[in-house]
Amino acid sequence: MTNKTDTVNSDHEENRLVLERRLKLNKYRETGFTYPNNIVPTESNIDIINNYKDLDSDVINLKDVQVKISGRMMLKRIMGKASFSTIQDSTGRIQIYISKKNVDEKIYNDFKQFDLGDILSIEGRVFKTNKGELSINVKSISLISKAIRPLPEKFHGISDPNIKYRQRYIDLIVTEETKKTFELRSKIITNIRQHMSKEGFMEVETPMLHTIPGGAAAKPFTTHHNSLNMDMYLRIAPELYLKRLIVGGFDKVFELNRNFRNEGISPRHNPEFTMMEFYATYTDYNWMMNFTERLICEISIAINNKNYLDYQGKTINLSKPFERLNIRSAICKYNKKYNIEQLNDYAFLQEELNLIDKMIPKDFLKSSKLGELQLCLFEKTTEEKIWDPTYIIDYPIETSPLARQSDIDKKITERFELFIAGKEIANGFSELNDPEEQARRLLEQVENKNENSEENHQMFFDSDYITALEYGMPPTGGCGIGIDRLVMLITNKSNIKDVILFPHLREK
Repeated sequence: MTNKTDTVNSDHEENRLVLERRLKLNKYRETGFTYPNNIVPTESNIDIINNYKDLDSDVINLKDVQVKISGRMMLKRIMGKASFSTIQDSTGRIQIYISKKNVDEKIYNDFKQFDLGDILSIEGRVFKTNKGELSINVKSISLISKAIRPLPEKFHGISDPNIKYRQRYIDLIVTEETKKTFELRSKIITNIRQHMSKEGFMEVETPMLHTIPGGAAAKPFTTHHNSLNMDMYLRIAPELYLKRLIVGGFDKVFELNRNFRNEGISPRHNPEFTMMEFYATYTDYNWMMNFTERLICEISIAINNKNYLDYQGKTINLSKPFERLNIRSAICKYNKKYNIEQLNDYAFLQEELNLIDKMIPKDFLKSSKLGELQLCLFEKTTEEKIWDPTYIIDYPIETSPLARQSDIDKKITERFELFIAGKEIANGFSELNDPEEQARRLLEQVENKNENSEENHQMFFDSDYITALEYGMPPTGGCGIGIDRLVMLITNKSNIKDVILFPHLREK
């Protein structure tokens, strides 16, 4: 563990190095250095490596390949009249060799004064060392951008979360795994977009500033629009706007969007997160489950070239059909102490939930309906135990105000949530398109103000959404997928902060 004295000494040493580097920069300025903006590399490091790594030295020398690269100096070995260094660009690292035989003495001396982290421009000839390492024999080298602050001493990866998350730029410079994670995240999102387009979905954009928060039960961030003199809310979900587009005549729409919920921070939650929501006419929740299952499997194959995930030391099989369980069946499967009779016993559920969590509000236990108590028990005892991909289906109507009621059982809705490795990955349902029933449910939620909910989020009545439904919305299925959590699964990360470039943190 680092003690206070170590921290003080480390800070003192860093301040000394920063001062030395500032003095160097001032000397460069005196000679006319102005952070040049006319440098254009002709090759990337990976291009050079891919083009010449398999050629022997004689062939490379015969070709006399001249290149110009730019990048950050990550290693430097001064060896008298000749030296080696490692240069890193966005594509990877390559070694350079600089010798007094090939450059002016001033250029060589300038190189010796460059610091780790400096961004340099290099021109030279491609060759292989006696040990067979592909390198660049430097003809000229110059400073592009001075690194005033030194890189961390351990530049093979940062483990200190205080640096890793607060100063992501340092983490990206020195931790190859971090860089690869976010390259994969970009690739995942690109593949999702391509998949949705291939399936006939149109990408749309809906407002992030809402006059009424809706589409989910969550606490919104509030702000104020000065010109309109009105309070507004960062969106907690795009759902009601996307379904307005369905009313307007689009058959298949999706949005990769940022949502904001003024709630807790944890390894699974960030107040600002990425979702994909999509809607398709003349479909239902069964169609949505099949589509979501196929999407996740195809993304895994596109990214990792396999239909299974290696996650936290276990294997998640995506090739077999995802299991589908209702709430009571899931509780019984993962908790052998319960049976269906107990889960249908109102008094038993009240007593059991009180024993499990004393923090559950007494009003919730007294006033909630049977389905709400069953769902609460599921969340307390079962959710985190579900490892293999599993759809939990048929949620109680009280907790699903926007979902269509089941034709078989009026107490439940045609709704599902997908769980993988103990995490909720997706939520979807057959959409409620009866305007009068939708108005009744929303009004009921507003009147109760969710007093029965543990989260106690206030609900709002969106009269314009009801107006839209009164123009007629065809039968529709919808689903939202948590992109951050999906990326966690595919990249084998257990903390959501590891897949968000700049996660929210408490102030230092």
